[in-house]
Amino acid sequence: MGDTGPESIIAELTRSYCMELETVTNFLANSIVLDGVRAEEIKKSLAADVGEELAHARQLGERIKQLGGMVPGSLALHLTQEALQPPADTTDVIGVIEGVLAAENAAIEQYDRIIRQCDGVDYVTQELVIRLLADEERHRTLFEGFLKEYRKTT
Repeated sequence: MGDTGPESIIAELTRSYCMELETVTNFLANSIVLDGVRAEEIKKSLAADVGEELAHARQLGERIKQLGGMVPGSLALHLTQEALQPPADTTDVIGVIEGVLAAENAAIEQYDRIIRQCDGVDYVTQELVIRLLADEERHRTLFEGFLKEYRKTT
């Protein structure tokens, strides 16, 4: 299961914090750059999700501080979301949806890891991450539905 000490839990929460902030950045960018009539619903959904993902980052940051960790500033962020970068073809709605799904799946895997890590050790963090996991699963389901619809019409 790996280390369950406070430093290890803080490290995983920090990783999640970085992931959420990167998602905010990429959702915002994609909600602006996408073009075309077919993109409008996706743009609206991404724009609406920016606030929720930012709230996730804030909750993670608050928990990091409560555990005695340091919340990273911009120079300490580790960013990795290649699949969610704004597309060169601003009408590539399917590419953006697939990027969103990759980000949601990564967040779900990360939250599953933290839930297991905290089991029997840190119930407060575990409960927080369970709530965040539920939000990410809801987002994933929504975008899986978008992908099904968009693939039918191409």
